[in-house]
Amino acid sequence: MARYRGPVEKIERRFGVSLALKGERRLAGKSALDKRPYAPGQHGQRRKKISEYGLQLNEKQKAKFMYGVSEKQFRTLFQEANRRNGNTGSILITLLETRLDNVLYRMGFASTRRFARQLVNHGHVLVDGKRVDIPSYAVKPGQKVEIREKSKKNPQILRAIELTNQTGLAPWVDIDADKVFGIFTRLPEREEVIIPVEERLIVELYSK
Repeated sequence: MARYRGPVEKIERRFGVSLALKGERRLAGKSALDKRPYAPGQHGQRRKKISEYGLQLNEKQKAKFMYGVSEKQFRTLFQEANRRNGNTGSILITLLETRLDNVLYRMGFASTRRFARQLVNHGHVLVDGKRVDIPSYAVKPGQKVEIREKSKKNPQILRAIELTNQTGLAPWVDIDADKVFGIFTRLPEREEVIIPVEERLIVELYSK
């Protein structure tokens, strides 16, 4: 299944929660979810009873859309999390958080993960001084992530830095906003990652 490229605000309305798919509009309280907090479509305001499977599927879909990964990528990450020792759901979230596009977003150099992915794809991002153009690249603790010199004056990047300075940054990254680089200092603890996803239900879904 290919990555979703359609209207993202419909996705948030469908699930009834913000998935950080919009940048400035979301931070300004102007997202479609704020104006119409119900599912899109003719019958969007009707209450629907969701089965146990439906709840589990919804959680997986929310995580996929939020982090911008395909079905194949998500399944591969789950299999890797399942192989490791520890809580599979928490490890899955940690693996998603170490993706380069997500780290760039957490550092505040992009207002959305989608824009962060675009920056990586177009070669605007360096990791430890070397260009990396793979959004799924797993950043390791201690690595330096920066915007290349020619792109540091990009108005969208500067605006993202301005917005995130107002809302705060993730505690597992340390950035220099003036020089537009950051250090991925450590892996995040699950309780630090504030996302509207119950990974326990994802584990249950894949365990069937």
